[in-house]
Amino acid sequence: MTHSHSHQSHSHGHHHGHSHGVPNSRAFAIGIVLNVIFVVVEAVYGVLAGSMALLADAGHNLSDVLGLVLAWGAAWLAQRQATKWRTYGLKKTTILAALINALVLMVAIGGIAWESVRRFSNPADVAGMTVIVVALVGVVINAATMMLFIGGQKDDLNVRGAFLHMAADAGVSLGVAVAGGLILWTGQAWIDPIVSLGIVIVILVGTWGLLRESLNLSLDAVPAGIDPDAVRQMLIDLPGVENVHHIHIWAMSTTENALTAHLVKPDPEADDALLETLERRLREEFNISHVTVQWERDMSGCPMPEPC
Repeated sequence: MTHSHSHQSHSHGHHHGHSHGVPNSRAFAIGIVLNVIFVVVEAVYGVLAGSMALLADAGHNLSDVLGLVLAWGAAWLAQRQATKWRTYGLKKTTILAALINALVLMVAIGGIAWESVRRFSNPADVAGMTVIVVALVGVVINAATMMLFIGGQKDDLNVRGAFLHMAADAGVSLGVAVAGGLILWTGQAWIDPIVSLGIVIVILVGTWGLLRESLNLSLDAVPAGIDPDAVRQMLIDLPGVENVHHIHIWAMSTTENALTAHLVKPDPEADDALLETLERRLREEFNISHVTVQWERDMSGCPMPEPC
């Protein structure tokens, strides 16, 4: 069904923030170097100690290194200038990176769980002290890397993906160290896969939110933290605005949000001043920085069944 709209005026307001350099670049570089070194050390000692928990953690850390590289690359691509073919530039790569990070984590914990279950029927002797020492080194490295992202993760889903990776790794390494201590104390090899399965559950819980949110953003859903009803009400309450329709709110990247809307405002007086006001309020109250508004002078073209 098509709808005819008669518009006397079209107004577009855009507020763009321009970044210089890749955000958190130093944090990504340090995190990648530290974790590559630790993956090699952990894998070697995992084989020498015969610990499934250490090997699983090494594999998980390797996936996190790839995740950090992916997140860093996406942050760099997001800084690229827009072109006539990619009018938003490559900002959305940060959302795709967060989604891929979550998917990689899911695959990693699936592998850990499978191998841990297999270990119950094929137990192996585990060198408990080696496991403890290597795992505690991992706790320190992962916690330090996690702290590098603690500031940026609040406002950037891509950085939050990196932060969650490091937080999960720190928890995994701590669990492995505990497993090593229990094995030394009791001599029971089955503790190793049990602890690995516990770690899988912890990572799964932490990753699910990242997966859900990044998938929503990749489908242009309203970003978390923005109430579309509150946005609609704010626009309707603007002076001279009689109604609002065709509101669309989506994420251009993991840090920038956009909105388009049709506002019914019969009187064209003070359009420019009102546009400045709504841009400022959307930016300050809802973190929406890219705004496009279309004025309509009457409701004769009101779309159905959407209420006008």
